[in-house]
Amino acid sequence: MKKNIITYIFFLISTTICFSQTFNGTGGLIPDDGTSINFTINVSGLASPLDTINFGLEEVCINATHTWDSDLEISLIAPDGTVFILTSGNGGSDDDYTNTCFRNDAVTPITQGNAPFTGTFRPQGDMSFVNNGQNGNGQWKLHILDTYAFADQGNLLDWSIAFGTNPASPLFSFTSSNLPIVVINTNNQPIPDEPKLTCDMGIIYNGIGVRNYMTGPFNNYNGKIAIEARGSSSQMFPKKSFGFETRYAIGNKKDTILLGMPAEHDWILNASYSDKTHMRNVLSYKLFRDFGRYAHRTQYCELVINGQYQGVYILMERIKRDKNRVNIAKLNTWENAGDSLTGGYIIKIDKTTGNGGAGWTSPFPPVVSSGGQTIYFQYEYPDADSITIQQQNYIQQYVDSFETSLAAPNFTDTSIGYAKYCGVNTFIDYFILNEVSKNIDGYRLSTYLYKDKYSKGGKLKIGHPWDYDIAWLNADYCGSPSYTDWAYEFGNVCSGDFWQVPFWWNRFMQDSNFTDNLKCRWIMLRNSVLDTGYLFSYIDSSASYLNEGMGRNFITWPILGVYVWPNPSPIPITYQGEINRLKLWISNRLTWLDTNMPGNCLTTSLPSYPSEKYFSVYPNPSKGVCRLSPTLSKKEGVVEVYSVLGERVLSLPFGKGGDGLLDLSNQPNGIYILKIFSGEKLILYKLK
Repeated sequence: MKKNIITYIFFLISTTICFSQTFNGTGGLIPDDGTSINFTINVSGLASPLDTINFGLEEVCINATHTWDSDLEISLIAPDGTVFILTSGNGGSDDDYTNTCFRNDAVTPITQGNAPFTGTFRPQGDMSFVNNGQNGNGQWKLHILDTYAFADQGNLLDWSIAFGTNPASPLFSFTSSNLPIVVINTNNQPIPDEPKLTCDMGIIYNGIGVRNYMTGPFNNYNGKIAIEARGSSSQMFPKKSFGFETRYAIGNKKDTILLGMPAEHDWILNASYSDKTHMRNVLSYKLFRDFGRYAHRTQYCELVINGQYQGVYILMERIKRDKNRVNIAKLNTWENAGDSLTGGYIIKIDKTTGNGGAGWTSPFPPVVSSGGQTIYFQYEYPDADSITIQQQNYIQQYVDSFETSLAAPNFTDTSIGYAKYCGVNTFIDYFILNEVSKNIDGYRLSTYLYKDKYSKGGKLKIGHPWDYDIAWLNADYCGSPSYTDWAYEFGNVCSGDFWQVPFWWNRFMQDSNFTDNLKCRWIMLRNSVLDTGYLFSYIDSSASYLNEGMGRNFITWPILGVYVWPNPSPIPITYQGEINRLKLWISNRLTWLDTNMPGNCLTTSLPSYPSEKYFSVYPNPSKGVCRLSPTLSKKEGVVEVYSVLGERVLSLPFGKGGDGLLDLSNQPNGIYILKIFSGEKLILYKLK
């Protein structure tokens, strides 16, 4: 009997040791110099592998002192290299983590807690990822990074991890999607900021309307990539964006068609963390393409890295000189004279963090420069490592000529003023996109310009818009939430910001040629791709397409109803609420712009139908082809058709009562001006 009692007691003790074990670790200084630190616990004595059913990691607890908790990103790294995020960017300006514990089965996500987070919370990542069958014995690391360097230090006081028979189980089972599925395997190596990490990627995509399964083959891409984290301010978010290159097995770059987009090797996976609609970038780029300009092509997908579900992402093209992207001439290092030297170039106005660097400072300060603000141009293509001295001098001198002519007294002269140096219509379209979205970063950051060779037009143009995730009512500073006022007048409300808007836009507004063409272009676009109903239809259909994936995304990243920099208040608590708020703001913004857009458009005073006294046009409106029947039968003349921006799109003779076919089927939908020259008569009418 005694023997049996002893055996039973031993069994209880061994069971307790095996199935409920806590390991404690010490702390130390949390550095504030931009570097991360690992605090370690050596685990031993676990008799069972870690899984999500029988035995595994249950809980992680921390005690830390730190001001501005939102600066901290804290992760756990398992012995096999698996990583998941405990907390990142939470707590705002409040302080400390005091007796803070993380469990997958906690009711409250850490994103919805308040500092010092005393109690039990669900981590931002999925704790079950470490319960993957690995041997839990070995070194566990608490990885801490202060994302806002040189502001304030902190201390980890202590921390612990607990294993038991109530292991963290998956938040949901991801087996299939209506979106393409991108799967990346780094062999548990962390994806660095730089240099790029070589690893494997597969894409499962069975076509439009066909479901995609995790068990399916990698039928859209299956091969090597080189990947790195990307972004400037967005790198503080726990859901990271990535840039990657498709590569051959031997390591060289491989131009590849991904999800139907033209072949290239440079791509981006955009996390869209602070934009809870996941539409602001996609909508902006689509509209600019609808304007007839190039903007990045995009495809929604769901991303899995090392078996861990990451959420809904946007796979998109990266800015590149390419016939299918920014279609300008290639500029080689030996092209340093003549027409070859005159293009192609891509430059940008942006922060020098992220993907930035060498360039030059404009001699023309921004309109608001009381704090010594300047405009700095950076080399994008050729990049700083490739561009020659002659090429640097040429593009700098050309931009200087443009700015000098714009600042000159005769700047409105179309032959010697700024129009001599720039593609004015591209600036008009760029202005409209930035204003309709009220892009808080517009004109002053992520602003790209390009120039082709003189033999190919050769003027400075602006375009391929970039980084609109805090446009369209998604910023809480500098007047951004209001649907009124102008984005280009940023300095009026934020004069202390270092990055200001170039003086160009205020100067353009002083030129009636520019504003009249702007007004006409606005009217044309409002009757087509900026029609309120058209925009709402696109947003609603995108929301329907994304709805399933966004459900998983917001389980993984529980931020609905939660402030994520720089979301304006009030913050909707549902995905549909985010969509509804966006649509309401767009409706108000369009109405305000209709009332306040400067300029006078000739077409607004022209009749829609011509008088039979001179000629007839039918049908009008048309689907692109109409017929002109002149009644001035005894005189010959010329018919010309112009866009609302003053570009001649058609010219043909007519006379002696014959019918004339006006074929505009290759032109964008909109309003056109018909000019009839007959003898001394000039007759103007409006075509639709």
